[in-house]
Amino acid sequence: MSRNAIAGPASGDGQALMSVRNIALGCVIALLVLAAGLWWVWRPAIAALPEHSAVLADRKNIAHGADLATVGNCADCHTVSGRPLFSGGRPLPTPFGTIYGSNLTPDRTTGIGAWSEEAFKRAMREGVDRKGRQLYPAFPYDHFTFATDDDIRSIYDFLMSRPAVENQVPANQLPFPFNIRLMVAGWKLLFLHQDPLHPEPTQSEEWNRGRYLVEGLGHCGSCHTPRNMLGAEKRGQRYAGGVADNWRAPPLDASLVKRHRWTVDHLTEYLSTGWDRDHGVAAGPMADVVKNLGQVSQDEVHAIATYVVSLSDGAEQPTLPSADKPIADAGSIVAVYDGACARCHNSGRGVGPSNALSLTLSTAVQGPNSANAVRAIMYGIQDYRTHGGPYMPAFDRILTDEQIAALTRYVRTRYSDQPEWTDVEAEVAKARHEGSSP
Repeated sequence: MSRNAIAGPASGDGQALMSVRNIALGCVIALLVLAAGLWWVWRPAIAALPEHSAVLADRKNIAHGADLATVGNCADCHTVSGRPLFSGGRPLPTPFGTIYGSNLTPDRTTGIGAWSEEAFKRAMREGVDRKGRQLYPAFPYDHFTFATDDDIRSIYDFLMSRPAVENQVPANQLPFPFNIRLMVAGWKLLFLHQDPLHPEPTQSEEWNRGRYLVEGLGHCGSCHTPRNMLGAEKRGQRYAGGVADNWRAPPLDASLVKRHRWTVDHLTEYLSTGWDRDHGVAAGPMADVVKNLGQVSQDEVHAIATYVVSLSDGAEQPTLPSADKPIADAGSIVAVYDGACARCHNSGRGVGPSNALSLTLSTAVQGPNSANAVRAIMYGIQDYRTHGGPYMPAFDRILTDEQIAALTRYVRTRYSDQPEWTDVEAEVAKARHEGSSP
């Protein structure tokens, strides 16, 4: 028998043995990766506070926490209209399903009454609740991670000083696989960055304070930054405009200045009252934001305005369209506009009890799509009326969907030099399905 004949089987056995070893090594590596992933995902439960324990905090710290919670608009997402503040249950629609705001009152069973400060801090910084469950990023912990220990303590002390309200929040309505909370850990690996927010030494103390509030507790980027297909903010397009409750949040970067030039004082006025004579009224979700900011220190609001205005530094001066362009063949919609809109909007900048703005200055009319204009026409702006502020009547029960669409296209053409909208009918149908909005 030849030497090669003898060597053949031995070589085949060696290859088979090597193959088995590679498979075993691959399995070991996979198990190690899985174990590492589970270790990273797993968070232990944090012990509940003892029964009848009291959180000791001075009034000054509680008051500071109340201001910070107001800047963060916490009550808006964690309160159902007509129910006690922070008692949870408000549905928050997302592209992945509906999430319900949790109960933040100190009820031990349905709220955070059993939570220690350590558990609350972990939720704010890491998006993990007291029992170790991953929290969905509808709770903007990707911004709250910038909050300091002292500020988190103040917010915790404030919430624990509130009356306890027993309210079992509905279960989230998320389809498979989004109802698997472990997926959130993968999202965090990709998008949750916990680097501290260091002050910029070349900027003023007020600018740095504004940056801290805007980037952190104010989480302004949650609405004013576009999101990717996984629901995370596009970091390369910070403040380039986004979506909130189907309203379009305008950009805060230099692209906004194509139509508007904000000054710090004008923006402070707008954020404090919801209205500015050169920029109009805050509507949709922004109406809630300004109602909250109107309750906090003017110094804080001025700091926020200082930082936001700096985002558009270096932008060219805006050019506005002509105040009123004649439109041929506008048809019967001219009579609708003259009867429903002209008395307020053509009377001058902020003149009259409604404080209506010239539509050449309207962000809704000048924007890239018709979403905000449609919703303003259909459901109006009523939020400030009881306080003598700006308002606009709703026309959803007066005009047909066809008239609303025609009116929307008409004001776009007459008061803007931007391209015609192609989404008007779709936005009217969507807004009709959604129902009344702020």
